[in-house]
Amino acid sequence: MHFEEKAENLKKRMNRYAKGDVAVAFSGGVDSSLLLNLAAAASEEHGTKVYAILMHTMLHSARDAKEAKAAAKEAGAEFRMLTVDELLEAGILDNPKDRCYRCKKYLFEQLKRESESLGAAVILEGTNEDDLHGYRPGLLAVKELGIRSPLADAGFTKEEVRRFAEELGISASKKPSMPCLATRFPYGTRLSYEDIRKAEQGEQFIRAMGFYNVRLRVHGDIARIEVDTEGFGEIMGRRKEIISYLKNLGYSYVTLDMEGFRSGSMDINIDQQKMGTDAR
Repeated sequence: MHFEEKAENLKKRMNRYAKGDVAVAFSGGVDSSLLLNLAAAASEEHGTKVYAILMHTMLHSARDAKEAKAAAKEAGAEFRMLTVDELLEAGILDNPKDRCYRCKKYLFEQLKRESESLGAAVILEGTNEDDLHGYRPGLLAVKELGIRSPLADAGFTKEEVRRFAEELGISASKKPSMPCLATRFPYGTRLSYEDIRKAEQGEQFIRAMGFYNVRLRVHGDIARIEVDTEGFGEIMGRRKEIISYLKNLGYSYVTLDMEGFRSGSMDINIDQQKMGTDAR
């Protein structure tokens, strides 16, 4: 199916959903921003409400909340924020291999309660087609709870999401993906607030240098840097200040991953079939 057909299909889906009040699981990223803007546009035709609900968690950057609120206002949706501590309440303190399933189930249960209290019968979330082809155990929780995934249902890839968002003038269209900070640690690692914030600080320091995709993967006292391979020269040119900053955070060793940035690099040894959580 061509992009134009997918876009039309998605608009029709959103128009059907917007016949009643809708809640969007909103992070401020490009996927949920596209959903929110389409839902808000469709709701105008039906005189219904759209709620942008942000789950403000311990595993996401503190900057997300401020950016998400501004993006919700831009879309014309009503912004709500739920503050949760999934690190303790979702049973993921030891970063288990099914962490994403446990976390998503806990978070969406909270979001579902909030949506019901607001009278929004339909809940939308931003999984896209590309997400269906990796290790995403959280998608099973989404399906179990009856949450709708319009982008994936319409066959939208990440590239197509960005294209559509850019065509609609959505500011998040070029925003890099920012998965939860637990993905910076190997499975089985005991997570702590201090270690999570350290990884976040180190990553933000490198990103502020102008790099688009940045991950700081933490293996004990080793900080493994992932950036796009075309940025290797720049990283090496600024290695002294990067090393100094990361060592001041408490890391003993600083390495550059020669494979470069890749989403899900902590999942390479996961046996999806054995785990039984592949939501495809």
